[in-house]
Amino acid sequence: MVNEMVTDKGENEHDIVIVGAGIGGLATALALHRKGFKDVVVYESSESLRVEGTAIRINMNGWRALDQLGLGPQLRDKAILIHGEEDVWIDQGRRVNLPINGEVRCLKRRDVIDALADALPPKTIRFGCKAISVEEDPQSMSPLLQLTDARVVRAKVLIGCDGLYSKVANYLGLRPTSVSAVGSVRGLTNYPKGHCFPSASIRMKRDHGVANLVGRIPINDKLVYWFVGIKMSQLDGKYPNDPELVKQETLKHVTGFPAHAIEMIAKSNVGSVSFAHLRYRLQWEIMMGKFYKGSVTVLGDAMHAMGPFLGQGGSATLEDAVVFARNMGQKILYSGQSDEGGQQIMNPERIEEAFDQYVKERRNRIIRLSLQAHLIGVILGSTSSVAKFIAVFILLTVFRDQSAHSKYDCGKL
Repeated sequence: MVNEMVTDKGENEHDIVIVGAGIGGLATALALHRKGFKDVVVYESSESLRVEGTAIRINMNGWRALDQLGLGPQLRDKAILIHGEEDVWIDQGRRVNLPINGEVRCLKRRDVIDALADALPPKTIRFGCKAISVEEDPQSMSPLLQLTDARVVRAKVLIGCDGLYSKVANYLGLRPTSVSAVGSVRGLTNYPKGHCFPSASIRMKRDHGVANLVGRIPINDKLVYWFVGIKMSQLDGKYPNDPELVKQETLKHVTGFPAHAIEMIAKSNVGSVSFAHLRYRLQWEIMMGKFYKGSVTVLGDAMHAMGPFLGQGGSATLEDAVVFARNMGQKILYSGQSDEGGQQIMNPERIEEAFDQYVKERRNRIIRLSLQAHLIGVILGSTSSVAKFIAVFILLTVFRDQSAHSKYDCGKL
């Protein structure tokens, strides 16, 4: 790994500071680096690269973003092409084949994180640096990032890529994310002699039971990513956190699903199994939310957390990175303003112009994505037949082409 632990002492000062070394933070740092911004650092709370989640589906729109970041070719070699998509209603004995729009692959999240980190200049990532708050310098109006070890980082631009519980989002006054009625168990299963599953994304659904959805996407000819939807309202208590206990608890709830699905979960790699009670940002909060203040903004889940029902969370975050860096380049790198050393001047007015354009470009896109994902979540997790009917009606009315979300092009970097 090209990045290492850095122990700066005293107050740090950088042009661009990113909080969080997940996909959003690393993709944004890489996009800015490729645009020509030199002083970009990423502060990460853990002591090494942290991979939350098991695998990530990348739709055609996400591959367009990865190509702009220069990582498309090497990541394509990590996963097979998905040729089809199928919904199976087990209780009704019904199957529906859905069209695949363009390139779709499922990648191990670790592969994406490593590729992004390895493409960055050395020491871009500062590990062991946990953010606890953001403040504004009363004199310079610059954002100040307070770390747990009492260090203060001064930034000309501060970007929150710190996920569902973002400290940067708190500073902007964004509401906490809402809790979904659905939980998700995810894992990987390795078949040393190869699996016999088709190169397709399969979602098996049941009308009854705690687990009402089991999905499967092959990563390659030996590795399969799977996920299980859990109705939280039907559980007596919380789901366990220990991977082995999560696996055993999930096996209790998937009775009634095909034997190959149950066997897939039973044979999964225990270390890959995890549970998450899904969270999302309400659509009207995305519509009305103030996503930047001065030279502080947010990106990825900190901006638009949504359920995984479209498989667009990661791809949308990659889009964010490209769009953000493009606008920063247009407003700052191409402004013609530079100091005596030839470095671009980070003019506060230009920064706000870049942020304003970035938010405008992203808002309509993520409103539609989050609404479509939310409606599918209601259909899967709600106990109200009325709520489900309304969700189906809106979904069919507003999103007549339900795969249109993958055709989006975020444009050139």
